[in-house]
Amino acid sequence: MNKPPVSISLSSYGAELVRQRGQGSFVEVLAAAGATHIEWREELLTLEDPAQLADATQSQGLESIYSSPMELWLAGQSAPNPELLSTLKRAEAFGARWLKVSLGYFTDNNDLQTLALQLQQSPVHLLVENDQTLHGGRIEPFQRFFADIEQHQLPIKMTFDIGNWQWQDQSAASAARLLGRHVGYVHCKAVARRADGKLVAVPPAASDLHLWGQLLRHMDHDVMRAAEYPLQGDDLVQLTSEHVAALAHLGQSRLESAHV
Repeated sequence: MNKPPVSISLSSYGAELVRQRGQGSFVEVLAAAGATHIEWREELLTLEDPAQLADATQSQGLESIYSSPMELWLAGQSAPNPELLSTLKRAEAFGARWLKVSLGYFTDNNDLQTLALQLQQSPVHLLVENDQTLHGGRIEPFQRFFADIEQHQLPIKMTFDIGNWQWQDQSAASAARLLGRHVGYVHCKAVARRADGKLVAVPPAASDLHLWGQLLRHMDHDVMRAAEYPLQGDDLVQLTSEHVAALAHLGQSRLESAHV
């Protein structure tokens, strides 16, 4: 049986290093480590050329996700974010098959017909993520959103960020049960509370890997999953390779207790 696809969010290597080296410098790292996908981070771009990055990923056999911090729905506006079309085009220029955005302020008055028309203009698939905000990081708005998405038969999937539910003190297990069938991409990250009370992403312990495996059982068995937690060390290929292997094994009970 083929292993599930594994992506690495380039934010995992730290904003300073990624901006210093450029996101293209990590393509060979991910390919050598056995990743299948790379997640470009819009907020960490410097002067990278989209066509060059698209060529580099294609030559290494990687597929791309383009991550934008934009919110799909803005407060007080029924139409989708006016930046959506240009962001879809930018994702396409980077060779990405998927665009990841945040949900934003979804209400019953949002115009899904306009959203459908805009998505028809792009070959890029839309992924909508639970972020760390009160309005876009809770289970209930996503339940309403995907109920409406199903009614309109829109080709939109969810980016399920396992760790982000903690920012709103919600249960990732409940979210997986209620939303798992809509998920097309999983952001994996463990969360710890610093001495100052702030929540931060951290690498997983064995108990985290076991929990993630349980959550993924509510989703497609080969759902695409990504590391979005600190990957920092002297040998980035070896380190990344270990985490790629662990994430690929999630959901297989005999391997969920493997250590990273």
